[in-house]
Amino acid sequence: MRFQLLDIIPFYANPITGEQVSPAERFAQTLHAAVRAEELGFDAVSVGERHAGRFLSSSPTVILGAIAARTSRVRLHSGVTVLSVLDPVRVAEDYATIDQLSGGRAEITIGKGNEVAQFPLFGLEIDDQWELLAEKYELLRLLWREEDLDWPGGEFTRPLRSTTTLPRPYAGPLRVWHGSATTLFSAALAARFGDPLFSANAIQPLQNYGVLVDHYRSEFARHGHDERGAYVGAGAGALFLADTSQEAVREYGPVYEAIVAATNVPGNNTPFRDIDHAIADGPALVGTSQQIIDKIGSFHARLGHDLQSISLPTTVSFDRQLEILERFATEVIPVLRREFPTTLWTDADPYGSRPSHVHGDAALPGPSGAEPLLASAPA
Repeated sequence: MRFQLLDIIPFYANPITGEQVSPAERFAQTLHAAVRAEELGFDAVSVGERHAGRFLSSSPTVILGAIAARTSRVRLHSGVTVLSVLDPVRVAEDYATIDQLSGGRAEITIGKGNEVAQFPLFGLEIDDQWELLAEKYELLRLLWREEDLDWPGGEFTRPLRSTTTLPRPYAGPLRVWHGSATTLFSAALAARFGDPLFSANAIQPLQNYGVLVDHYRSEFARHGHDERGAYVGAGAGALFLADTSQEAVREYGPVYEAIVAATNVPGNNTPFRDIDHAIADGPALVGTSQQIIDKIGSFHARLGHDLQSISLPTTVSFDRQLEILERFATEVIPVLRREFPTTLWTDADPYGSRPSHVHGDAALPGPSGAEPLLASAPA
């Protein structure tokens, strides 16, 4: 199993103490945690994208560029790129730029997003969200694969003539994951093109996400793709590690329940109203290291996933967040890596090899033997 740290950069005050960091501090935390995740052996870091609600992730490519400049090995993901509301040409340019800056470490997860309020901001109708996603993805794929592209246009995209987006990706088209949370559409779109799937697995019962993964694998086979490439990623609910389960519930339970009460809006609502329910039947990772190992094992038994994504509890103190990150890396990850091996990001990955240096610890060499261009910088 591989591991990813995801930050959708929520901007909430601690609902118990009222403490609120500034936007600048919040961004600094995102960068610092990404660097620390690389140091601790995580395989990827991911930055979300939101255009409504109390989130600071409206410009994920800017944040990923900053992370690229401070890291040398970890893969750089989006989670998700809200392609339904974006211009595919702009997306192709921005993520190819990150790919070049990082020496081929960029990958992208696309989706329609789960904030219903974002569509009016871009002059779009929410009823078109799936058609927008499918059409724009077809164009994005071609922009990374072809030069002098002629695109006839469609209902939501304009015609293009002899178009070559620059920069080109570092070493071939970026791998595209498809984020799926509530419907079969994204799972089917991923399967149609032979792409990997990313199950949100964040706020609903596990079985709901299992249905999406089952549909993805069935459609992947129906389209005749190499089943070795049917990789699945999975998110998780709240992460909070402590020495005992009682301590974890006592410390984080009031925070979790207050956040759920304050964010019960369409697209983000969960049936797990209290912490005990969320731990017992939901995707929350709250408890001891062994409990979290067992919980992720239960995810794997249903989803068979290759990549596990976790997010830090950003309303608690940052020191506590870093402690949780380190404990997860040292106490949880080694066990799950042994129990659930995967070919993702290995030489056996049928997607093909991108630059070999992303598998190791070396930074990109600078020109004529100079210092590495993207050596890690202090947070």
